[in-house]
Amino acid sequence: MELIKTLIWVVNLLSAVTIIVLVLMQHGKGADMGAAFGSGASGSLFGASGSANFLSRTTAIAAVVFFSTSLTLVYLSGGGKTDLGVMGGKVEQVAPQIPVGATTGKASGTTSKIPE
Repeated sequence: MELIKTLIWVVNLLSAVTIIVLVLMQHGKGADMGAAFGSGASGSLFGASGSANFLSRTTAIAAVVFFSTSLTLVYLSGGGKTDLGVMGGKVEQVAPQIPVGATTGKASGTTSKIPE
């Protein structure tokens, strides 16, 4: 079981790094405007507009792999527990206990005078 978890961790980390690299390789929406005015930003490895489809689809596939491996790791690490933590347990209401000799908040016989 630990071997499967390790393999899923490796795939998860590789897909995370792939997403980071692919997002950094993509150009923003403002880059097309600069290319229209001749700044030369459109010359890329995939051509003027060919990179958008390839990079966006590859990013989407890597994102699906990342989320599916993350959910699989959560499921496998649960160990079949159905405990919901603090919210899952029963709450018992207990009456507050007052220690012996504690005052009830009422003033007792003597008052202190403030010197003038």
